[in-house]
Amino acid sequence: MAHIDIADVDYFLPDGRQLLSGVGFRIGEGVKAALIGPNGTGKTTLLRIIGGDTTADEGAVTRSGSLGIMRQFVGQVRDESTVRDLLLMVSPAQVRDAALALEAAENALIENDEERTQLAYAHALSDWADAGGYEAEAFWDIVTMSALGVEFDRAKWRAANTLSGGEQKRLVLEALFAGPDEVLLLDEPDNYLDVPGKQWLERTIAESTKSVLFVSHDRELIANAATRIITLEPGVSGATSWVHGGGLKTYQQAREDRNARLDELRRRWEEEQVKLRALVLRLREKAKFNDGIAARYQAAQTRLAKFEEAGPPEAIPLRQNVSMRLHGGRTGKRALVCTDLGLTGLMKPFDAEIWYGDRVAVLGSNGSGKSHFLRLLAAGGTDPDREHLPVQALDLAPVPHTGTAALGARVRPGYFAQTHGRADLTGRTLLEILHMGDEHRNGMGREAATRVLDRYGLARAAEQRYDELSGGQQARIQILLLELSGATMLLLDEPTDNLDLHSAEALEQGIDAFEGTVIAVTHDRWFARGFDRFLVFGSDGGVYESDTPVWGETRVQRAR
Repeated sequence: MAHIDIADVDYFLPDGRQLLSGVGFRIGEGVKAALIGPNGTGKTTLLRIIGGDTTADEGAVTRSGSLGIMRQFVGQVRDESTVRDLLLMVSPAQVRDAALALEAAENALIENDEERTQLAYAHALSDWADAGGYEAEAFWDIVTMSALGVEFDRAKWRAANTLSGGEQKRLVLEALFAGPDEVLLLDEPDNYLDVPGKQWLERTIAESTKSVLFVSHDRELIANAATRIITLEPGVSGATSWVHGGGLKTYQQAREDRNARLDELRRRWEEEQVKLRALVLRLREKAKFNDGIAARYQAAQTRLAKFEEAGPPEAIPLRQNVSMRLHGGRTGKRALVCTDLGLTGLMKPFDAEIWYGDRVAVLGSNGSGKSHFLRLLAAGGTDPDREHLPVQALDLAPVPHTGTAALGARVRPGYFAQTHGRADLTGRTLLEILHMGDEHRNGMGREAATRVLDRYGLARAAEQRYDELSGGQQARIQILLLELSGATMLLLDEPTDNLDLHSAEALEQGIDAFEGTVIAVTHDRWFARGFDRFLVFGSDGGVYESDTPVWGETRVQRAR
């Protein structure tokens, strides 16, 4: 029987603040549970505690069955890891250990080909076979064919950083769901997946016999895959948990009913507290003139003390009020003109005109070149004038292309990076980032910086460094910097991937009020409804425009 049992888990951050408070729930055999909550409430930390990467300060975690984990960084691997390394990461421990020993023996043999290293290599090969390594390679062949469309022998030494974020995710997800682990922890598994990939994930979770706990902000995925929803509710003393035993369809009403019940219980408790305090005061005054009242006075004091010691009922969860005020500015009528623009090795040449005020969603499968297109524009286009340089200090690799992409008059691009990788922000606290300013925006005093951080729900994280924030908090500070920068064209690469539902709604409202042009790469079906033009990167390598969202484009057909 595979299960996870979380009991009264507390966790404190290094600065002493409590992140989790008495969190508890159970995931039974075959249950598919979505873990949701505002950014920064501790969802990833909780998964790390369950997975054994982090230790809780209080409480207990028990489970049965083997555990498979997809960590949040999958999809943004930019180191020297290979496809084989990604697959080993989610393989059984004995296979991982045997692979490391075999690699060490191979390297030793290459450096010094003698009898000793030859025997060590032969022994490592034997251990690899005993650990099931050859069976694993046959299994990985099925995985790479499904995820990448190539055999494992061709894919295994390919650098993971040459895969799109969606390809990295799909590779690891294919391995986990087809693998032997009975319990899966998936931290934002839908991030970077294209819509066919998300639909595949929805079906796979729903049809799997495994117990699955996944973090997601995608309402369609939650609605189609989760049989119960666990919410981390923010509170003054850390986040608590609430379990809704149904799906998303009944979640909102159940939550409203629960909050109304909590409000009623708190109101009744406060009324009873007022009555008991008034009784104690009344009896104290009477006892001054009547010794016979003293016993009643002492009893009332004891009753009040026990009542207040037991404490009030659970408080209504705090609600994060995120308000994004994206301003923009007037530009030339033609915001972007693409003439015979081809992305080398990715997409065929195409023409496009995007006008001031347009809201354009860029759609298509993973690996089709959408992010390359956005990065080309973020750098100012083909041959940028000074007025077209980005409003951030970006370190973007050149995008090989043919033809031209020309930005219009007074168009200043502001770029939201899909992976949140910002070398200019790493190692600095949010207050430092806002206080110092840069060449594109003025610095702010501490009080003004705190106010604007509070508007983005980041006031409690003001002293945290950028690289210590959750993915959703990093996304919000990126959007805040765009607000302050004076960008007149927003280039958003999967902006809702890490945003909680409330923050995503705030972003939608901010985009609606933005005076300028917005171009967004997205696989978020809900978010895309707010756009009026759709530029589709097709599976045949062509780019075309559609009046409605097109989600059926598959992997681009090209030599691999």
